[in-house]
Amino acid sequence: MAVTIYTTPTCPYCRSAKRYLQERGVPFREVDVARDPRAAVELVRKTGQTGVPVIEVNGEWIIGFDVARLQRALGLR
Repeated sequence: MAVTIYTTPTCPYCRSAKRYLQERGVPFREVDVARDPRAAVELVRKTGQTGVPVIEVNGEWIIGFDVARLQRALGLR
């Protein structure tokens, strides 16, 4: 399973989403769009979103820390 979370250091929802994934043992790759302008541009191109967190799970884009969608995408209850 491929999980990528796009974040910024000041985003409280990003911290909550990362903690959620960590507590469930879900490995993920974090991309800090504040430090990586190219990643920020690519994120906007792919999703139209300028806010974070944005989480990609196996090609499915989840905008914000949407627990219900994240659980479904990860196959969790």
